[in-house]
Amino acid sequence: MSTQVPRLFAGLVDDAAVFPPGNAALPDAVTAHRGHRAAWYAALVGPLLLPASAVQAGALHGLADPGLVIGLIGDTGLDQLPAALSALTPDGVTARQVEAPVAKRGEDPQPGVAELVALAGRLDGTAVYAEVPLTFGLMGALDALAGARAGGLPVAAKFRTGGLAAELFPTPVELAAVICGCRDRDLPFKLTAGLHHAIRHRDPETGFTHHGFVNVLAATLAAVDGVEVDGVAELLAATDPVRVVESARAGREAERPLWVGYGSCSIPEPLTDLIRLGLVNGGFNS
Repeated sequence: MSTQVPRLFAGLVDDAAVFPPGNAALPDAVTAHRGHRAAWYAALVGPLLLPASAVQAGALHGLADPGLVIGLIGDTGLDQLPAALSALTPDGVTARQVEAPVAKRGEDPQPGVAELVALAGRLDGTAVYAEVPLTFGLMGALDALAGARAGGLPVAAKFRTGGLAAELFPTPVELAAVICGCRDRDLPFKLTAGLHHAIRHRDPETGFTHHGFVNVLAATLAAVDGVEVDGVAELLAATDPVRVVESARAGREAERPLWVGYGSCSIPEPLTDLIRLGLVNGGFNS
């Protein structure tokens, strides 16, 4: 049986093992990531995501193999990101991307977007993702990011799709509007939090309803094909896997459009879901 990861899923899942709810110790996360990079499903896996605070404190010293590629998550404030990036150099580690929140919910995101765009101009091609709250000022922030991207800077958007409170889970219509807004601006986006499984589902422990990552993939494919918010929201809201899986299956040999990917504290969970749905052929013992 072929265990090749289809092109549609290439780099879909960034390794967020050190972040909640996984909370892996950094040495364990680095070792596990090394295993993922050597496994048959390596094409599915993006960079290891690490908090800027840990990197700046030197937590990678002695752990990382030269050539390790990470994504730097800005938890120290935008002004500290250059120092965290500089701390990678002695270990031979490269940051493929920098991701940072630009505002809290209810705050004007424009000042943070402007600061992050200015930083992107100094990073010599490193991709920069501005985490924008799905509240006040969202569309204006997307306009600013799209303008900077059109001007040649590698900036894009990032949104949260879950968390520890119900209001952090956008409704299907809200997420559909964001996806279509990015499509209309030719603006790539990343997602984070809450995408624990392939299909939309209710967590019996918290009562929260989570978006499914295959739902998001089917919705994004539809949006790129010109489907508007209502139709995109229908795909996000689907709990029957048939429609969304068929959409993903039909496009699995093409490059994934618009949606860069998402961070997951578990690589086996999404991989197992993809195998069970017949979207990836393989097994952990292959």
